[in-house]
Amino acid sequence: MTLAIHGGTPVRTAPWPAWPPPLDPAQRELVDKVLESGLWGATQGGSVVADLVDAFARRSGVRHGVAVGNATLGLFAALRGLGVGRGDEVIIPAYTFVASATSVLLAGATPVIADVDPTDLHMSPDAVRAALSGRTAAIMPVHLAGSAADMDPLNDLAAAHGLAVVEDAAQAHGATYRDRPVGGLGDAGVYSFQASKAMTAGEGGLIVCRDESVYERVWSTCNLGRRLGGQWYGHPSVGWNLRLTEIQAALLLPWLDRLDEEIDRRNAFCAAFERELATIPQVSVVPQPEGTTRDSRHLLMLRVDPAVDRDFLLTAMAAEGVPLDAGYPPLGTMTALTAEGARTEPCPATEEAARTVVWVRQSMLMDPAGAGDLAEALAKVLSGGPAVNRP
Repeated sequence: MTLAIHGGTPVRTAPWPAWPPPLDPAQRELVDKVLESGLWGATQGGSVVADLVDAFARRSGVRHGVAVGNATLGLFAALRGLGVGRGDEVIIPAYTFVASATSVLLAGATPVIADVDPTDLHMSPDAVRAALSGRTAAIMPVHLAGSAADMDPLNDLAAAHGLAVVEDAAQAHGATYRDRPVGGLGDAGVYSFQASKAMTAGEGGLIVCRDESVYERVWSTCNLGRRLGGQWYGHPSVGWNLRLTEIQAALLLPWLDRLDEEIDRRNAFCAAFERELATIPQVSVVPQPEGTTRDSRHLLMLRVDPAVDRDFLLTAMAAEGVPLDAGYPPLGTMTALTAEGARTEPCPATEEAARTVVWVRQSMLMDPAGAGDLAEALAKVLSGGPAVNRP
């Protein structure tokens, strides 16, 4: 069978679903209402941001939340609210987006880049334990690809050493761990509404937390150092304007009503693909961590055999109309971070993942029927020849 990259017929010519999807009627109605009201900013008297925050806090199993301009700012504000700053270290996983590290730098602290579990690619408690120092103030588990990190051992480790826990839930809207929602499992959790995420307003983020004093400090950080209930021109603390707008909130609030149905569609894709795996021995699905009871499936992560030429695989799959993503490079290899003082622990599992893991993007997962195209294209490209040529 001739590969499309060599002039053959592609497996798929139909487009994949667009992301973000078209606005639904509830979004259009609420956005129009906000636009016509003129109450666009977060401090003009509108209620949509507050409604969004309340809904997200309830869904996360906590009482408090603050909406922000993006999740990087959310992680920064969460760290500030928990008292993390200059002289402190925050342990983060090596297989994650760069914002996990830059948010720590923004708070004035030092990111410590630790290895992930070699099987599920989430933060490893053993690696965290090895990275501890007298300056460690917090850990930042990442709910990678929509799976829930194994939080119980991480929380136990944090409690034993007096550390704060900030969950990076940017990719995990609707995910649960032992039937508890992510975001509310640590001291603070942060969601992203950036354009690729499961809920999006183009940009945006939201912090949730259970402790009222932490909430007050986070709120102050995001509102120019004001105190809740205090004077408008009173700024007893240093803070910034990090707020989300009413227009963005109007795109997001109605989305909560359809989020679970969209998660179900993505899980249907993944289940259908896993049924095809017996015919593709060079590929396996990266498993969920222990304790994941609902995977929101932001990404489907696949591990390919080390003998596969991954660069050729990516090029050939794109030609077949089934594009894959190469995923993250190890954070510790980014000289911009180490130049700013980031400390890197040995990360062999992350380095292996950077060589052997590929992603299926969220927009593709929204078409469960496309699981067959993914399996067919992988089987075609991996049937021999240039894709399998490493010693």
